[in-house]
Amino acid sequence: MAVNASKTQVLLLEAGARKPCFPSPIFLGIGQMAATIMILYVSKLNKIIHFPDFDKKIPVKLFPLPLLYVGNHISGLSSTSKLSLPMFTVLRKFTIPLTLLLETIILGKQYSLNIVVSVFAIILGAFIAAGSDLAFNLEGYIFVFLNDIFTAANGVYTKQKMDPKELGKYGVLFYNACFMILPTLIISVSTGDLRQATEFNQWKNVLFILQFLLSCFLGFLLMYSTVLCSYYNSALTTAVVGAIKNVSVAYIGMLIGGDYIFSLLNFVGLNICMAGGLRYSFLTLSSQLKPKPVDEENIRLDLKS
Repeated sequence: MAVNASKTQVLLLEAGARKPCFPSPIFLGIGQMAATIMILYVSKLNKIIHFPDFDKKIPVKLFPLPLLYVGNHISGLSSTSKLSLPMFTVLRKFTIPLTLLLETIILGKQYSLNIVVSVFAIILGAFIAAGSDLAFNLEGYIFVFLNDIFTAANGVYTKQKMDPKELGKYGVLFYNACFMILPTLIISVSTGDLRQATEFNQWKNVLFILQFLLSCFLGFLLMYSTVLCSYYNSALTTAVVGAIKNVSVAYIGMLIGGDYIFSLLNFVGLNICMAGGLRYSFLTLSSQLKPKPVDEENIRLDLKS
């Protein structure tokens, strides 16, 4: 839920309403939660999908996902507007080693040396690119690193919680949004985010309203696809897929984003980071395609019996 669930939507609003830019990322997150609740609830009523009805055990089953969910949402939306798109893409690569670390600690998974080396290549490229960022924004860096932590933890715990016998993938999405929409609204009010949203002067612009609603729907769609990827694969594979997507996003941002300040070190670091991400993706995906070894001893025992 990634995920990464709100960067494209903020960029869409900024592209459609560049002057002025929509000032309220938390309010947009609330819109995406509301869209998630409505779409899933209507789908459940029409028996398109199924997830369990609410009971008092559900908050215990979900914890700490709701907290990670809202933290991921707010930090992701806030960091997007404070960094250039290519720089944001590079720093988001730290989600991959954090996911690897958390899967090792929480889920007990082990990874090969080649994968670890690829992760270090990603980190090296990110450090080189970030160190030469000519548009350094400390607040933006803090938000994006918090977003990395929330994204990694959210991905790993989501994989752990999506037992079909319990909440399932739809239940995780629905109840996360239900539990966190009110606290997020309180945060929006207390920080002045809601006031900025209501005072925004484009609400009478039909094109902007359509873009806002589309952004809410895309938020749901991206969260659903992220959960679906983790459900059928792993949190690490989801992070890898995000890295592959970011390859195209970063270079497109250089050409048409309008906020990329070129420097040689930044460009070299960006390419090292992308190369490490592609190598990491290749190793991860190719290992999943290898046939599992056959246990010949068990086969012999089965034949004898």
